[in-house]
Amino acid sequence: MTTQALQGSKQKSVNIRAIAAKCCYSVIEQGRSLGDELPKQQEKVAVKDKGLLQEVCYGVLRYLPELEHDVRGLMQKPLTGKQRVFHFLLLVGVYQIKYMRIPDHAAVSETVAATSTLKNRHMKALINGVLRNFVRASEKAIEADSQASILPAPIQYNHPSWFIKKVQQSYPDKWKQILNANQQKPPMWLRVNQQHHSSVNYQKLLAAADISINSVDSLSQAIELTRPTDVSKLPGFEQGWVSIQDGAAQQASRLLDCKGGDNVLDCCAAPGGKTCHILEQTPNIASMTAIDIEASRLVRVEENLARLGLTAKVVTADAANAKTWWQGQQFDRILLDAPCSGTGVIRRHPDIKWLRKASDIDALVILQQQILKETWPLLKPGGTLLYATCSILPQENNEQIKYFIESNADAKLLHIDYENNTNKETIGWQLLPGEKNMDGFYYAKLLKIKI
Repeated sequence: MTTQALQGSKQKSVNIRAIAAKCCYSVIEQGRSLGDELPKQQEKVAVKDKGLLQEVCYGVLRYLPELEHDVRGLMQKPLTGKQRVFHFLLLVGVYQIKYMRIPDHAAVSETVAATSTLKNRHMKALINGVLRNFVRASEKAIEADSQASILPAPIQYNHPSWFIKKVQQSYPDKWKQILNANQQKPPMWLRVNQQHHSSVNYQKLLAAADISINSVDSLSQAIELTRPTDVSKLPGFEQGWVSIQDGAAQQASRLLDCKGGDNVLDCCAAPGGKTCHILEQTPNIASMTAIDIEASRLVRVEENLARLGLTAKVVTADAANAKTWWQGQQFDRILLDAPCSGTGVIRRHPDIKWLRKASDIDALVILQQQILKETWPLLKPGGTLLYATCSILPQENNEQIKYFIESNADAKLLHIDYENNTNKETIGWQLLPGEKNMDGFYYAKLLKIKI
């Protein structure tokens, strides 16, 4: 038997539920990122099962408090220690029964079979009993909707209590809308490489490939697909005609508004989507320098540049400590995509809800202040700095920029042009999750004036 056949044989024997349970265990119990952990686990399964594994892992993390509440009501005591992974196996089983089209009997039997893969057949009876009881209870739970309103907020909305309180304080009229948007599956947005095709022309290529679109953003020309599509089916993906990037993130290049001959700095650039977009939009800039503190993440920047046929100076550097890398050349444009809580992209990364802590926010605000302080001298007088985060928390966004402007006499806030924004006193542009079906994002545009 060939090596490839052996690998295929091993993949077919893998229990997807067992792998999903281990993946969720790694995130919740060991604090690992789902974005790092899931690809490792997907390597163990057949290509046809990668989507199922992703759906289950994302689903469990999206509905974690609710699923744990369901399981808790069917057990005398929680599973701890070496048995803890079976707690997540139960969550995997309950998620399938509640939210997937898999028949109940198949969801139960496959989840029970995972006990052998996890090398503890003694748990088989417990897993089987709990899941079968849940199926019976589900069939009788006609009153579930009326009970939902009396559940504690973290269970009802599937978010940690500290985050719910922050959102309620910041958005008293929109907090439910934000939490509900975070629970939705994210859409797939495309960024068309203007060096190859206009947005209009690429829409025709999509139509010819029988790929339907939902909308086109009037400001950035970002294209939203009706449903996610494998990149291999996108016309010219490997040739660099198009990239995957949320519509909110695509506003950065438009707002930075680079001109021919500009020297541009992209701080905290990985994975490089905005770096590439700027180069696509303004190929005649003088130079592009992309920095990030993690060399491993810059590999993605290099890969994206290579696929798109673009060139930039890629440097491993700490944006919070300019003297360790800056050589004295000032920049005409700076994009500062600051490290943040990621609270605007929870629908894409549900593990953020459980990995992020309330105490992280103050530390991030201090780091953002430091990076702003270190980056500002790198900007030429008359130059523009675009501050961006994928956060919805005012501490990291408009409050951060307000403090910076008050502390720097040579910093002037520029008005950001977007739909319905007539108030020139607004500090930046806050996109909330689900607005125009985009991610949550914040932008503020600062001009360095001569004093």
